[in-house]
Amino acid sequence: MTITTMETRGTVVFPENFVWGAATASYQIEGAAKADGRGPSIWDTFSATPGKVREGDTGEVACDHYHRYRDDVALMKDLGLNAYRFSVAWPRIQPTGSGAANQAGLAFYDRLVDTLLEAGIAPYVTLYHWDLPQALEDLGGWTSRDTSYRFADYAAIMYDRLGDRVSHWTTLNEPWVSAFLGYGNGVHAPGRTSAHDALRAAHHLLLGHGLAASALRSAGAEQIMLVVNSAPVLTPAQVNDPSAAVSEADAAATHRAHALLTRQFLDPALLGRYPEEVLEAAERNGGTAHVLDGDMEIINAPIDLVGINYYNPCVVEDGPGLPADAAWPGSEGVRFATVEAPVTAMGWPIVPSGLSRLLVRLSQDYPRVGLMVTENGAAFDDVVEDGRVHDEARLAYLEGHLRAAHEAIEAGADLRGYLVWSLLDNFEWAEGYGRRFGVVHVDYTTQARTLKDSALWYRDVISRNGL
Repeated sequence: MTITTMETRGTVVFPENFVWGAATASYQIEGAAKADGRGPSIWDTFSATPGKVREGDTGEVACDHYHRYRDDVALMKDLGLNAYRFSVAWPRIQPTGSGAANQAGLAFYDRLVDTLLEAGIAPYVTLYHWDLPQALEDLGGWTSRDTSYRFADYAAIMYDRLGDRVSHWTTLNEPWVSAFLGYGNGVHAPGRTSAHDALRAAHHLLLGHGLAASALRSAGAEQIMLVVNSAPVLTPAQVNDPSAAVSEADAAATHRAHALLTRQFLDPALLGRYPEEVLEAAERNGGTAHVLDGDMEIINAPIDLVGINYYNPCVVEDGPGLPADAAWPGSEGVRFATVEAPVTAMGWPIVPSGLSRLLVRLSQDYPRVGLMVTENGAAFDDVVEDGRVHDEARLAYLEGHLRAAHEAIEAGADLRGYLVWSLLDNFEWAEGYGRRFGVVHVDYTTQARTLKDSALWYRDVISRNGL
């Protein structure tokens, strides 16, 4: 067995009360982009801009979950989900990003939460999954400090409405992506290309997280989580051989990449400080004047869980003389390498063992918080045949990663649950509708839902609490 695959024989049982669920995001599934007073988001603007999204796709209709949520919750109940992680569309609540709440928008999430609870499914609310109100972007977006305070106001509105029924709250989903793909290399909304803007956005996202976490806690929130897209940072040789020798230069490259990907967010949130590599990158790209006295104390507001979105490892090596990647300010001299491994339809290498390595390391580095896998899944080219979707590749992907998660638990990781990405095929950001991650197939013409073989398999996993 190589590290790129996991042994698929043998029975494993997860801890009692382990949380099994699925995740989605508002812009990717809701549709109803102009319904009931919803304002435009940066993704409405970005996807309507020619050349930004494959095939010119937009989230205007998506999976029409806004109108079909009851049917979708019935699917969740059929699968036996314990939890459903969904995000709130900020422009549906505050069309301009500030001011009074839109009651029609709040009413939708009231209905969704009540329907979930009636089905015995715990709602896990994510406040920000990338759909910033366009009006706030027009005022500077996440490069503006004011956006952090508007985010905290929005968090308070949502808790006031749903806090009597929702115990689990996530502030941000993947702030690295929001900052560095949105403001650094511009492949995500809002499409800016500035290292200085990206680093400012990253800090203000963290500031917004801290302000929102404090607002939620003071209002009575029981469980608060920050979700990051993290990955083990490995050299090419380490992917298949954890004991492979690493040169001093390659070790420095992996250390820097880990600081820029993971520690840039978790060190401030959990330890109250930035890694030196991040401060150095900021100094080389416009300075740190946006980091004010007292910010780190705000960002370091206590939280209960860290959510981990894992798809594949980050593979790097020493690259003398290379400039920084546009999405990685501070990565001068680091070469981002390829891996010999099977890949998904996204071209991402399939390395289940990376999940176990990551979970163990994070539990060691940040022992005061629990962990949850909040996204894990794969896109493949699925086809409906005779009413079935035989997605063996996805099933194998999920099984390998669940076994890796269990190995991490046995090695001491404080892992509390696993949420598959995604419940439904959906709008896959810049890839449009050409990439299918769901365990439920969606026909975008008819909106018909079909449980894939992976969904039926996942239902069995949940029922037995293991493999």
